[in-house]
Amino acid sequence: MPPRDNPTARQARLGAELRKLRERAGKTAREAAGMVSTDQAKISHIEAGRIGVSEDRIRKLSVFYACDDEPLIEALCAIAREHRGQHWWDTYRGVLAPGFLDIAELEHHATTLRCLQSVTFPGILQTEAYAHALFAGVLPSLPENEVQARVEHRMKRRGVLERGDDEAEPPRFEAIVHEAALRMRVGGREVAKAQLDYVLQESERVGLTVRVIPFTSEDFIEITQTVMYAGGVVPQLDTVHIDTPFGGAFLDAVADLERYKALLDLAEKAALSVEESRSFIHHVAREL
Repeated sequence: MPPRDNPTARQARLGAELRKLRERAGKTAREAAGMVSTDQAKISHIEAGRIGVSEDRIRKLSVFYACDDEPLIEALCAIAREHRGQHWWDTYRGVLAPGFLDIAELEHHATTLRCLQSVTFPGILQTEAYAHALFAGVLPSLPENEVQARVEHRMKRRGVLERGDDEAEPPRFEAIVHEAALRMRVGGREVAKAQLDYVLQESERVGLTVRVIPFTSEDFIEITQTVMYAGGVVPQLDTVHIDTPFGGAFLDAVADLERYKALLDLAEKAALSVEESRSFIHHVAREL
């Protein structure tokens, strides 16, 4: 099978974790290749996410790397068992840019989601009209079919909060938004008010909290970037996604994870309580 041209973020993460285990064990790619009877180039492709790896090889390499962390090994094997076409977002492959699929995949596999937003609401808390207004305002302008595909994809992402008894439990979701996001009249007055009402409704969900950092907060919080911290099934698979005007990025270095975890902790301290935030959102909605 030829190497993948565009591995998903999750496929790349599997390879990166195997590389970390190898380097921590002080083994070379050549030694790893010899252990599983392949060549060094294939190990490099595996570690870059460009080709898949079997569960058997993951377990053999884990033993070779003296890794006895069974939860981590099982989590890596679970990634190896995944294949394209088994999840809803795969229908958008070739329709939307890979980053859209990667963010849906990240949310789907997360056990917890913490996000920090400055001027808009989190994607999975957006109404259809609100999302449409955001995408329609992109510069340069997008064709209407592209706007519709993005909106449809965003609406389907909300399903992660609605999983039933026959699926994995929804991730615990904690959103921290700045007051600026509440007062931005995205799409006009009616769309903005409906968005606030929807957030109030969703904030009643078990395991979902929305907290607001008011303009009056005297604690400066660096929130020029949209940040989402996704907790993995094991801590080693925690991931940060940041959204910038130049595109999104996935971060998994320990230093980055600690930095953004600290940022979110500071934001929580600066934010109103859950009940105060709900009252605040209700007040802003009434003003509209």
